[in-house]
Amino acid sequence: MTAVDEGFAARLRTGTRDEHERAERSTFIEALLEGRLGREAYAGLLGQSHLFYTVLEAAGEAWRDDPVVGGFVIDGLLRKDALERDLTHLLGRDWRDHVTPLAATKSYVDRLAEVCFTDRGAFVAHHYTRYLGDLSGGQVIRRRMREVYGFDEDGVRFYVFDRVAKPKPFRDHYRSLLDDAPWREGEREALVEEANLAFRLNRAVFVDLAAVYC
Repeated sequence: MTAVDEGFAARLRTGTRDEHERAERSTFIEALLEGRLGREAYAGLLGQSHLFYTVLEAAGEAWRDDPVVGGFVIDGLLRKDALERDLTHLLGRDWRDHVTPLAATKSYVDRLAEVCFTDRGAFVAHHYTRYLGDLSGGQVIRRRMREVYGFDEDGVRFYVFDRVAKPKPFRDHYRSLLDDAPWREGEREALVEEANLAFRLNRAVFVDLAAVYC
Protein backbone atom coordinates (compact mmCIF):
# COMPACT_ATOMS: atom_id res chain seq x y z
CA MET A 1 0.00 0.00 0.00
CA THR A 2 1.46 3.39 -0.94
CA ALA A 3 1.25 6.66 0.98
CA VAL A 4 -1.40 7.74 -1.53
CA ASP A 5 -3.51 4.64 -0.93
CA GLU A 6 -3.30 4.35 2.85
CA GLY A 7 -5.76 6.11 5.11
CA PHE A 8 -4.96 9.36 6.85
CA ALA A 9 -4.91 7.75 10.30
CA ALA A 10 -2.06 5.47 9.19
CA ARG A 11 -0.22 8.41 7.68
CA LEU A 12 -0.62 10.39 10.89
CA ARG A 13 0.69 7.52 12.99
CA THR A 14 3.69 7.01 10.72
CA GLY A 15 4.38 10.71 10.45
CA THR A 16 4.51 11.18 14.23
CA ARG A 17 6.21 7.93 15.23
CA ASP A 18 9.64 9.40 15.92
CA GLU A 19 8.39 12.21 18.16
CA HIS A 20 6.01 9.82 19.92
CA GLU A 21 8.81 7.41 20.74
CA ARG A 22 11.06 10.21 22.01
CA ALA A 23 8.31 11.29 24.42
CA GLU A 24 7.85 7.72 25.68
CA ARG A 25 11.59 7.43 26.39
CA SER A 26 11.75 10.52 28.58
CA THR A 27 13.80 10.29 31.78
CA PHE A 28 10.83 11.27 33.95
CA ILE A 29 8.49 8.62 32.55
CA GLU A 30 11.12 5.91 32.77
CA ALA A 31 11.88 6.79 36.41
CA LEU A 32 8.17 6.90 37.25
CA LEU A 33 7.49 3.49 35.71
CA GLU A 34 10.51 1.98 37.46
CA GLY A 35 9.16 3.12 40.84
CA ARG A 36 12.10 5.43 41.53
CA LEU A 37 9.98 8.52 42.20
CA GLY A 38 7.70 9.39 45.09
CA ARG A 39 3.98 10.05 45.06
CA GLU A 40 4.68 13.77 44.82
CA ALA A 41 6.22 13.26 41.37
CA TYR A 42 3.13 11.43 40.16
CA ALA A 43 0.93 14.17 41.64
CA GLY A 44 3.13 16.67 39.82
CA LEU A 45 2.45 14.92 36.52
CA LEU A 46 -1.30 14.98 37.13
CA GLY A 47 -1.23 18.62 38.20
CA GLN A 48 0.49 19.72 35.00
CA SER A 49 -1.86 17.50 33.00
CA HIS A 50 -4.87 19.23 34.54
CA LEU A 51 -3.63 22.59 33.26
CA PHE A 52 -3.51 21.56 29.62
CA TYR A 53 -6.58 19.33 29.68
CA THR A 54 -8.59 22.27 30.99
CA VAL A 55 -7.77 24.25 27.85
CA LEU A 56 -8.10 21.34 25.43
CA GLU A 57 -11.52 20.35 26.75
CA ALA A 58 -12.75 23.95 26.64
CA ALA A 59 -11.71 23.98 22.97
CA GLY A 60 -13.60 20.73 22.46
CA GLU A 61 -16.80 22.39 23.64
CA ALA A 62 -16.25 25.10 21.03
CA TRP A 63 -16.06 22.44 18.28
CA ARG A 64 -18.79 20.11 19.57
CA ASP A 65 -21.34 21.05 16.89
CA ASP A 66 -18.85 21.42 14.05
CA PRO A 67 -19.83 19.22 11.08
CA VAL A 68 -16.23 18.20 10.35
CA VAL A 69 -14.58 17.66 13.74
CA GLY A 70 -17.50 17.61 16.17
CA GLY A 71 -17.40 13.82 16.12
CA PHE A 72 -14.05 13.87 17.92
CA VAL A 73 -15.65 15.52 20.95
CA ILE A 74 -16.52 12.33 22.83
CA ASP A 75 -17.73 12.71 26.41
CA GLY A 76 -16.25 9.38 27.47
CA LEU A 77 -12.77 10.70 26.78
CA LEU A 78 -12.98 13.80 28.97
CA ARG A 79 -10.30 13.76 31.68
CA LYS A 80 -10.59 17.03 33.63
CA ASP A 81 -13.04 15.76 36.27
CA ALA A 82 -11.10 12.52 36.78
CA LEU A 83 -7.89 14.50 37.21
CA GLU A 84 -9.54 16.68 39.84
CA ARG A 85 -10.68 13.64 41.78
CA ASP A 86 -7.19 12.13 41.64
CA LEU A 87 -5.56 15.38 42.74
CA THR A 88 -7.99 15.70 45.63
CA HIS A 89 -7.04 12.19 46.71
CA LEU A 90 -3.31 12.84 46.37
CA LEU A 91 -3.01 16.42 47.61
CA GLY A 92 -6.24 17.21 49.48
CA ARG A 93 -9.07 19.60 48.79
CA ASP A 94 -6.66 22.52 48.43
CA TRP A 95 -4.76 20.77 45.63
CA ARG A 96 -5.00 23.83 43.38
CA ASP A 97 -2.70 25.67 45.79
CA HIS A 98 -0.02 23.04 45.04
CA VAL A 99 -0.20 23.20 41.24
CA THR A 100 2.04 25.77 39.59
CA PRO A 101 2.63 25.61 35.83
CA LEU A 102 6.14 24.67 34.82
CA ALA A 103 7.72 26.72 32.04
CA ALA A 104 7.13 23.94 29.49
CA THR A 105 3.53 23.55 30.63
CA LYS A 106 2.95 27.26 30.14
CA SER A 107 4.29 26.97 26.58
CA TYR A 108 2.04 23.97 25.97
CA VAL A 109 -1.04 25.73 27.35
CA ASP A 110 -0.25 28.87 25.36
CA ARG A 111 -0.06 26.84 22.15
CA LEU A 112 -3.35 25.11 22.88
CA ALA A 113 -5.04 28.44 23.54
CA GLU A 114 -3.51 29.93 20.40
CA VAL A 115 -4.63 27.32 17.87
CA CYS A 116 -7.20 24.90 19.25
CA PHE A 117 -10.16 27.29 19.35
CA THR A 118 -9.74 28.54 15.78
CA ASP A 119 -8.03 25.78 13.77
CA ARG A 120 -9.97 22.53 13.59
CA GLY A 121 -6.99 20.53 12.33
CA ALA A 122 -4.81 21.79 15.17
CA PHE A 123 -7.52 20.89 17.67
CA VAL A 124 -7.67 17.34 16.33
CA ALA A 125 -3.85 17.11 16.32
CA HIS A 126 -3.69 17.87 20.03
CA HIS A 127 -6.78 15.78 20.76
CA TYR A 128 -5.16 12.80 19.02
CA THR A 129 -1.82 13.05 20.81
CA ARG A 130 -3.41 13.34 24.22
CA TYR A 131 -6.36 10.95 24.24
CA LEU A 132 -5.04 8.09 22.15
CA GLY A 133 -1.89 8.24 24.26
CA ASP A 134 -3.95 7.96 27.43
CA LEU A 135 -5.84 5.01 26.01
CA SER A 136 -2.65 3.12 25.18
CA GLY A 137 0.55 4.15 26.97
CA GLY A 138 -1.44 5.66 29.80
CA GLN A 139 -2.68 2.21 30.73
CA VAL A 140 0.93 1.16 31.38
CA ILE A 141 1.28 4.05 33.84
CA ARG A 142 -2.01 3.08 35.47
CA ARG A 143 -0.85 -0.50 36.09
CA ARG A 144 2.51 0.60 37.41
CA MET A 145 1.01 3.19 39.77
CA ARG A 146 -1.21 0.48 41.17
CA GLU A 147 1.78 -1.80 41.67
CA VAL A 148 4.12 0.84 43.07
CA TYR A 149 1.74 2.87 45.23
CA GLY A 150 -1.16 0.50 45.77
CA PHE A 151 -3.75 2.74 44.12
CA ASP A 152 -7.03 0.99 43.40
CA GLU A 153 -9.35 3.57 41.88
CA ASP A 154 -8.56 6.80 43.71
CA GLY A 155 -5.32 8.14 42.32
CA VAL A 156 -5.56 6.51 38.89
CA ARG A 157 -9.01 7.61 37.74
CA PHE A 158 -7.30 9.73 35.08
CA TYR A 159 -6.41 6.51 33.25
CA VAL A 160 -9.79 4.80 33.69
CA PHE A 161 -11.98 5.13 30.60
CA ASP A 162 -15.06 3.40 31.93
CA ARG A 163 -17.35 5.27 29.50
CA VAL A 164 -15.46 4.04 26.45
CA ALA A 165 -16.03 0.67 24.82
CA LYS A 166 -13.16 -1.79 24.55
CA PRO A 167 -9.99 0.10 23.56
CA LYS A 168 -9.36 -1.67 20.26
CA PRO A 169 -12.82 -1.04 18.72
CA PHE A 170 -12.71 2.51 20.03
CA ARG A 171 -9.30 3.21 18.49
CA ASP A 172 -10.63 1.78 15.21
CA HIS A 173 -13.58 4.18 15.41
CA TYR A 174 -11.26 7.10 16.13
CA ARG A 175 -9.08 6.22 13.15
CA SER A 176 -12.17 6.07 10.95
CA LEU A 177 -13.00 9.61 12.07
CA LEU A 178 -9.53 10.71 10.96
CA ASP A 179 -9.87 8.90 7.63
CA ASP A 180 -13.39 10.06 6.83
CA ALA A 181 -13.29 13.72 7.86
CA PRO A 182 -13.56 15.98 4.78
CA TRP A 183 -10.25 17.75 5.34
CA ARG A 184 -9.46 20.69 3.09
CA GLU A 185 -6.37 20.81 0.89
CA GLY A 186 -3.29 21.10 3.07
CA GLU A 187 -5.08 20.33 6.36
CA ARG A 188 -3.72 16.80 6.64
CA GLU A 189 -0.12 17.96 6.29
CA ALA A 190 -0.67 20.77 8.78
CA LEU A 191 -2.33 18.34 11.20
CA VAL A 192 0.67 15.99 11.11
CA GLU A 193 3.01 18.93 11.70
CA GLU A 194 0.95 20.15 14.67
CA ALA A 195 0.77 16.66 16.15
CA ASN A 196 4.56 16.45 16.05
CA LEU A 197 4.71 19.81 17.81
CA ALA A 198 2.27 18.48 20.42
CA PHE A 199 4.56 15.54 21.14
CA ARG A 200 7.53 17.91 21.48
CA LEU A 201 5.61 20.16 23.84
CA ASN A 202 4.59 17.14 25.91
CA ARG A 203 8.18 15.89 26.01
CA ALA A 204 9.33 19.31 27.22
CA VAL A 205 6.92 19.00 30.15
CA PHE A 206 8.55 15.67 31.04
CA VAL A 207 11.96 17.35 30.93
CA ASP A 208 10.78 20.03 33.34
CA LEU A 209 9.21 17.41 35.62
CA ALA A 210 12.49 15.48 35.61
CA ALA A 211 14.36 18.63 36.65
CA VAL A 212 12.08 18.92 39.67
CA TYR A 213 11.66 15.31 40.74
CA CYS A 214 14.52 13.20 39.35
